[in-house]
Amino acid sequence: MRLLKTLLFIFLIGQIFAQRPNPHREKPWDTLNPVAFINTVEQSLRLFYKDYINDNRYDSIINALNYEPFQTPLFSDEVYCERLSNMRQVTSYPLDCNPITLSTIRYFAAKRRSFARIVLGRSALYFDMFKEKLNEYDLPIELRFLAVVESGLRPQVKSRAGALGLWQFMYRTGLYYGLEENTYIDERMDPEKATDAACRFLKKLYNIYGDWNMALAAYNAGPGNVNKAIKRSGGKTTYWEIRPFLPAETQGYVPNFIAVTYFLTYHAEHNVIPMEAKIHNIHLDTVCLREGVHMNSIAKLVNWDIEEIKALNPVFKTTFIPKAEMGRCVIGPFDKISTIAGLEDSLYKVEKALYAPVIIPPVINLPQVSDSIETDSTASTVLDSLPQPLPQYLQTHKVKSKENLKNIALLYGVTIEKIMEWNNLSSTNIYVGQRLKVYTSEPPVVVKQVTPPAPAKKYYVVRSGDTFGKIAQRHNLTQGQLQRLNPGVNISRLSIGQRLRIK
Repeated sequence: MRLLKTLLFIFLIGQIFAQRPNPHREKPWDTLNPVAFINTVEQSLRLFYKDYINDNRYDSIINALNYEPFQTPLFSDEVYCERLSNMRQVTSYPLDCNPITLSTIRYFAAKRRSFARIVLGRSALYFDMFKEKLNEYDLPIELRFLAVVESGLRPQVKSRAGALGLWQFMYRTGLYYGLEENTYIDERMDPEKATDAACRFLKKLYNIYGDWNMALAAYNAGPGNVNKAIKRSGGKTTYWEIRPFLPAETQGYVPNFIAVTYFLTYHAEHNVIPMEAKIHNIHLDTVCLREGVHMNSIAKLVNWDIEEIKALNPVFKTTFIPKAEMGRCVIGPFDKISTIAGLEDSLYKVEKALYAPVIIPPVINLPQVSDSIETDSTASTVLDSLPQPLPQYLQTHKVKSKENLKNIALLYGVTIEKIMEWNNLSSTNIYVGQRLKVYTSEPPVVVKQVTPPAPAKKYYVVRSGDTFGKIAQRHNLTQGQLQRLNPGVNISRLSIGQRLRIK
């Protein structure tokens, strides 16, 4: 009986897939202004392409539907509306099905597949924490997808208007909700603190309007613009009624949210394979430090890649973690954090050895003695007792397009003020091609020219350590799809040098 139901399900999906779209429907996003969201998508694509996900639960759905590699399924509007209706059964958010949301969903299904793969991979780092916070404030769980629309799940994304972080807080709004910002930190980029602030803000907006679509419009455009739209519409109180009177970006904001919520929920049905996540939220822990330290000190003490430290702790603007009255917390994998917690005193010794201020020895009038050996001994004793300056390595940095003093300082682990001092700069203005002197405590690293990888070919040669599943993931395929491309291959007995078809 169970087999019969499964076969019937596959048959019905096949019938749905066979339906052709109506050629007279409006073109995708005809009435929307997607510029702001496309900016988020483009930033996310650039920053996420090195992330992957290790989760094969979608395999069973994709294989059951018998999709071919890279196939882009299309469904009828009736199917989209039915799926939205099913989603509405388990949420208090009104996932409306209308020509505007349908147009946006069709656009996502056809044009935003790579973005969906990347975001699904990145979600392993944040969605569990989002759900916990949303439950704490009794908010719809689907609001976790709002951070996808806002930032593509990248804390460092900054809008043209200056909004920053996973939830895109403007500076003043961030301050209002308790997000600190100074030379070294910006808590708009702190995933947990910014999520808590976003939950409080969203709850306040819902209490004002009593409607989630209206609350999201106010989150994007501000309550002032929503109130103006209500007045211009003649006192209408729903998003779809006041939508023509809202700013262009906000007219597309709610349809974008509904489309993202739908597409990420039904990604397997659309043959979208998530990328592999480097780390999951469940693997993380936190340690709070008593003193200020550089990330380089942590990296040297526990053999932790400094780029991963920065990626998991985006709240810090530079590689310096400043001291705080209640302790400044660092997030990382369990093994790294537990090691730091057990070696905290050693960490401060490493910090002192690497970054203690250079003290210029004072002029000392040594006593005049006739024995030259005694004089040398006395001088040696005095000098040995003085702090020794750290070696300073001079490097020359040639300014590239789109660089500024902030990201140059981050690159070398120094402060903006030091770069200005070393180069006699009276302002932070620099120009492309300008050569800047930078002093570091470590010698420059010689980077060898790396030849770009050859374009992907139609066949892959099995190497040591390869498995069928790893090869499939590496080439954006499910195991079922790879097996269909290689009929007769024993997937459990691959041999080194064996050629597998991948396209």
